[in-house]
This record gives sequence, structure tokens and C-alpha cells, in this order.
Amino acid sequence: MKFLVKLFPEIIIKSKPVRKKFTKQLRDNLRKLLLPLDPNLEIIRDWDRITVETASNDPEVLAGFVAVLSNTPGIAHIVEVLEYPLVDVHDIFEKTRLAIGDSLRGKSFVVRCKRVGTHDFNSSEVERYVGGGLNQHVESAGVDLHNPDVTVRIEVRQDLVYIVNRRIEGLGGFPLGTIDAVVSLISGGFDSTVSSYMTMKRGMRTHFCFFNLGGREHEVGVKEVALYLWLKYGASHRVKFVSVPFEDVVGEILKNVENSQMGVILKRMMLRAASEVAAQLEVSALVTGEAVAQVSSQTLQNLSVIDQVTDTLVLRPLICADKLDIINIAAKIGTEAFAANMPEYCGVISVKPTTRAKPEKIAAQEANFDFAVLERAIAAANYINIDALADEDLSVAAVESLPIPLPDAVIVDVRHPDEVDRKPLKLSTSEVQTIPFYELHSRFAQLDQSRTYMLFCDKGVMSRLHASHLVEQGFENVKVYRPS
Repeated sequence: MKFLVKLFPEIIIKSKPVRKKFTKQLRDNLRKLLLPLDPNLEIIRDWDRITVETASNDPEVLAGFVAVLSNTPGIAHIVEVLEYPLVDVHDIFEKTRLAIGDSLRGKSFVVRCKRVGTHDFNSSEVERYVGGGLNQHVESAGVDLHNPDVTVRIEVRQDLVYIVNRRIEGLGGFPLGTIDAVVSLISGGFDSTVSSYMTMKRGMRTHFCFFNLGGREHEVGVKEVALYLWLKYGASHRVKFVSVPFEDVVGEILKNVENSQMGVILKRMMLRAASEVAAQLEVSALVTGEAVAQVSSQTLQNLSVIDQVTDTLVLRPLICADKLDIINIAAKIGTEAFAANMPEYCGVISVKPTTRAKPEKIAAQEANFDFAVLERAIAAANYINIDALADEDLSVAAVESLPIPLPDAVIVDVRHPDEVDRKPLKLSTSEVQTIPFYELHSRFAQLDQSRTYMLFCDKGVMSRLHASHLVEQGFENVKVYRPS
């Protein structure tokens, strides 16, 4: 199967050196992501597209190709095509009828042709001939030039003919790695996950910085959503997950800061710490999920006062977004369920939070704060490669990983529902239950604890992360199912 990867239009209009750089980066990203699916694939870079070809006809492999291509930044759309040598216009019609004729039954259609090269016919002649032939020889609802049910797409390029089997929309944006890296302040809710996705889509390698306010469940939840985002949209580039212990910082604020000013000051402390994290990673920008006036700390006046503590650029992709729009994007990218099930720890809740913070009053309140507490939190920050998160948790709680199911064990498929739909786990010898990993922490205690449960996911990351956490909680009937 051959896939024609069409570049995002903003890439095509750039200067030749920049376009070359962007297409090369996209090609390298695709090669890294697709090689595990087919070590023998071919990737060819052209000025306005990239051609990806696999000799495999395995439906699972092809579905994997589509999943990768549709979730890789820098791609406008992907065209799955059938390739034939060019003979003549009549042969184009015959190949088109054979390839897609059955799909036109009972439907109106139109033929569109794009042509590159020198030929003794033009695109309109191909459209008329093929369209007329299909209209005569296929039981369709006829030709409709303006509002067809199906658009039949043909591309003639030099001495080859491509008949489009289907067209898949891409993410758009820029290839990951073409824009400078950023550090995203992630809490696991709707806003921070969507803003992280948006910077990844725009080509920025996005590190994750989590401020742990005291909740172990919250930390595990944020790890899993960060892993999900990285695996689905950014796995071509390794990034860091940084966890900053902020319990003592919250305690210091609660003890020494006036109630109405606590929210703004907590955000200032986070920006100070995040700026140090960014410097450690040699990154020049921070990302937050703040939107104007969504909560009291996000008025323009408060954001201005918050930003005064750092010279690091703060990006806010959602600054003018409505909450419903943010939730809709979260649903589209697959993070809505994470946010809805995210355990949270509210460290600072003001009774009457200020909406117009005054720099001099904030400074007076911070004079009562022991900044040595913040410095200790920054020094204690844990930096880890995001693909090693599960291994880190395994060092805390030992979990047995087995390549074959144990007798009478229940296999728990913890993958995201989209992955389960694409590639269901079918085992003839074992019972399989499906519990998405973002629901596992709340549902596991309700299961029959007399049985052994083996957690499964495609890459073994989520399953190991959650198995170790369950063992740490005292559940001894948990293992990992990791087929070789």
C-alpha cells in the first residue's frame, strides 16, 4: 500500500531552505514512528509531499500506519492510493472501475483528476472519460458535479497513475522538532492537556512539568495523560517529565499569606519554579492552559502580576478560548475522559480571591514567605525521560511481567478505547476485561479480589505504571501481561 502524505500548506509556502528543513524533519519523524510497524518500508521526500510505501497487506499494520500518519504534526492530509503504470485514458477508466466501482453503487459521484508531467491528454479529458465510463458501467446514482456523495480522485504523475482509495485528514501544524522546545505546566485537566497538544501540533518538543501539591493519585493521573499525549502526538522526540514537590510551598502559603492573595502567589511560585526547570532543560518558553477570566487568577491584571516574576516567555495557547471549545478539543484528541476522571488535590482555595492583584500588596505578602522552601522544592524536582515513567514506578513497587497469561487469570486491557476499537485483544484461553487506565484506579477495588489480574497495553508502559501503583496500594493480585 502507498500513502501520499500532503504537507501542511504553511510549510509549502515557506522559502526553499526552510521547506527543505521541515520536510526532512517530517520524513525523519515518520521513519522513526513507522519502522517498528514495517522495517522494510520506503519513505521518499518530494517538494510538496512525502510518499510512504509498505509491502505489507496486514490490516493491523495498515491501520497502524494510518494511526501514525493521522496523528503526526506537519501533515495536512494523507491519501491512500493504488498505483498503476500509465497506459492510456481508457486503461485509467478500467483500473478505476476495478478499484472503486463497487463503492459507487447507489451513490452520486464526480471524478476529479490532477496531472503532473507531459501527456497527450489533459485533466478535464480524464475526468470526462472516466466519469462517463463509470456512469455507464456502474450501478450508481449518476454524476453530480456540485454535491456528489463520492468524489473519485485520480492523480496522473509522469508515467504513473494513482487512484485514491481514501483520504484521511491530518493534524496540520509543523513537524515536531522544527520549532524550539517548551516546558508545559500540566495539571491533567482539560486546559493544560489541550494547550500541551497545541504546542506539540505546532512543532514544539513539549516537556511536561507537574507541581505535586500532595496527591499521589493526582501524580499518577498526570503521568498517564502526559504519556498518552506523548505516545499519540509526539513520540518521535524524547521529552522530560518533571515532578516538582510543592506540598511545603503550599503549606508556607497557607501559613503566611493573606487568604485573598493566595491564588496569585501560588501561580507566581509555580512560574518561578518552572523558569528554573526551563533553564535546566535549556528551554526558552513556558506553556500554560490559562484563558482570560476563566477563574479569578486569570484576569488580565492578575496574569500581568503573575508574569512579573519571570523573564521567561510564557505562552498561553488558550488565552481567548471558550471553555466549551476547550472541552470539544479535548474530546477530539482523546483527553476528555482523562480530565473527567482526574483525581485532584486542591492545595489553595481562597474565600474571596482577588481579581485585581496589586504588585505592592503581593510583594508585601511574599515578604512573609520563606523562599528557602521554594528553593528546596526546585532542588528536589525529579527529571525523568517520559518513556521511563513506568520503570521509575517499578523501582518503587516490584511487579511481575509475564509473556503468557497465567491459568485462570483475568487479562485487563487498559488501553484507550480508540486503541481497543482499532485492535481488539482476543485470547481464546483467557477472560479479557476492558477497563481504560484512567478508570482503573477507581474501579479496581470493585473487582473480585480472589482472582489474579494481568494488565495489558500495546507498549507495556501504561500497564506497568498502573500495576506498580496498585501493588503500592496493597493489591497483591496484580501482574503485567506482556506478550513477547
